[in-house]
Amino acid sequence: QVQLVESGGGLVQPGGSLRLSCAASGNIFSINVMAWYRQAPGKQRELVATVTIGGTTNYADSVKGRFAISRDSAKNTVYLQMNSLKPEDTAVYYCNALALGRLSWGQGTQVTVSS
Repeated sequence: QVQLVESGGGLVQPGGSLRLSCAASGNIFSINVMAWYRQAPGKQRELVATVTIGGTTNYADSVKGRFAISRDSAKNTVYLQMNSLKPEDTAVYYCNALALGRLSWGQGTQVTVSS
């Protein structure tokens, strides 16, 4: 079992930046892939970015060139650097981890982009 705790959300103006963190604990040595998802009010949860244990990253088209996912293995933490934020990026952001065929989710952190 993997436990995940997100942090770093908040209110930011359009064009601003935020960095989200996801700290993993538990059976971390079995994690293959970690990802960030988001869910806006009234919409389905959508994939934002993924990073594999080997460091390969992938992004949703809507965030390419603006967001960057990274891992700090020493701190068991995954980050999501979000730049040039838009109002449509407003959502609850969730971290997840795939380990031994099981998905674990964090509790989410709210990101609001508004002037």
